[in-house]
Amino acid sequence: MKIAAAIARYLLGLMFVVFGANMFFSFIPQGPMPTGLPGDFMVAMFKAHYFYPVGAVMILSGVLFLANRFVPLALVFLGPVLVNILLFHILMLPATIGMGLFATLLWFLVFYQHRAAFAPLFRAKA
Repeated sequence: MKIAAAIARYLLGLMFVVFGANMFFSFIPQGPMPTGLPGDFMVAMFKAHYFYPVGAVMILSGVLFLANRFVPLALVFLGPVLVNILLFHILMLPATIGMGLFATLLWFLVFYQHRAAFAPLFRAKA
């Protein structure tokens, strides 16, 4: 399990450094913009510059995963990003949910390895 979690951590780190950097530099070719509500949503996010702070969080989390430093903090930063990715695909574009599910699976593998850091959060009384 330790090796699987380490591989998941490196894959997650690499994935989010690359895709986070793509938010700033657009080096991965984009397909056509989806039509309808998903396209409108993405246009609004681009016009509001929402993707820049999201990209920064993705890069920061990815670097922390790759450096194997502050991994629980990186998990906390990346959790809301993954929730938004999954919600976008579940609610608006379900046919393209594959990469989001893969990233979420990797996140849970890394989380399981560091679950002791989160144990106090699941106590009923402090």
